[in-house]
Amino acid sequence: MSSQDTVATRQSASTRVDPRGLRVAAGITAVVVAVVLVVPSPAREVLLAVQVAVFATAAFIGLGSSPYSIFFQKVVRPRIGAPAELEDSRPPRFAQLVGFAFTAVALVAFLAGATTVGLVATAFALIAALLNSVFGLCLGCELYLLLRRFTPVSA
Repeated sequence: MSSQDTVATRQSASTRVDPRGLRVAAGITAVVVAVVLVVPSPAREVLLAVQVAVFATAAFIGLGSSPYSIFFQKVVRPRIGAPAELEDSRPPRFAQLVGFAFTAVALVAFLAGATTVGLVATAFALIAALLNSVFGLCLGCELYLLLRRFTPVSA
């Protein structure tokens, strides 16, 4: 079996997702983290904790279990129809893990009184969410693909 066959087998075994749903989720995330940047404490920490939970659900349970994905499936997709193509769920799921890491760091920083660290980590999450929702550029997905290039393929 060639390395291309191995990659094709791995890809076909993975879950496929609607890329439009990923952009909708990124748009909701962008709004939530933008609000986190402007509301005072303790509302900021509560809202950020909700976003951390959304990222954790998508990263550790699955993209389809995320509240934003459920919203897309129930409300948006019936109005826009089936997608022209689906994409591999592994890169966006890794991106959710990256988002979880940034927002968890921000939440811990806010709770510890390190407001500047919390604001910077939240701003990074906002930038990534905006790039994904507006331009379709998923930084976490790109990081996943970069890491995959440097990971040796096992036989």
